[in-house]
Amino acid sequence: MADNAVFSKQMANREVCDMVFVDYKTKKPYLFVDYANTSSKELTGETVFAYGGKGHPKKVSFSGEKGGTLTIETQIQTPKLWEMLSGGTKSNKANIMKHVKTTIDDTTITLQSGIELTKGQVWVYDAADANMNKEITVASVSNNTITVSEASGVTDVDVFYIIAVSDVYNINIKSTSFPKAFTVYGDTYMKTTDDDILPYLFKAYKAVPQSNMSLSFANSGDPGTVTITCDLMVDDDGNMLDLMLLPEEAESGE
Repeated sequence: MADNAVFSKQMANREVCDMVFVDYKTKKPYLFVDYANTSSKELTGETVFAYGGKGHPKKVSFSGEKGGTLTIETQIQTPKLWEMLSGGTKSNKANIMKHVKTTIDDTTITLQSGIELTKGQVWVYDAADANMNKEITVASVSNNTITVSEASGVTDVDVFYIIAVSDVYNINIKSTSFPKAFTVYGDTYMKTTDDDILPYLFKAYKAVPQSNMSLSFANSGDPGTVTITCDLMVDDDGNMLDLMLLPEEAESGE
């Protein structure tokens, strides 16, 4: 099949790759990305020259510092993707801030049932003061009930409180958190000038996501895009990247 004539045809691509990220250490699949908008590979290197003679011409070239990047852009996101990019640690517990505007009965505020409030993690303000300068002192809390010291003339309040939850997907990112290495397998297809469809595959032997991550949230314009840039490194055998074309019939298993 190495001499298959279809491989010498001119071809073009207009489709993104689906990718499988495999944990480099455990060799187990970690994340399947079939929702990217772009996936591109760039190979880099540095060339230095030996010069000699009149006019200081280049005589000998030396190539080195081989490397590259795998860049993926996606508007579809998953928590596992954030975990991979950040190198953070997943847990199902977190402390979250909540806000509710409610009424006060003399010195008593009752929030929805099922809340377990903690003294020192509850703050009450007069809702009529948009600048939040008028804080009302919290005397005590019990389950979902707040008792304040004094709230003369106040009818509506803004209540801020922190509660512990244990049913979330929390990613804890520390200054010592770094993404781990992955082997990345990708597949798409190329189309030739003769209308042949050739499966195209790539294998990045050791790709490490860069620590840069930008999550944007807006109420207008296009949906936010996450860009994943992985540095291409070599494995223990010096392999960095495979680019493969399969004959058309290979897609159906023939």
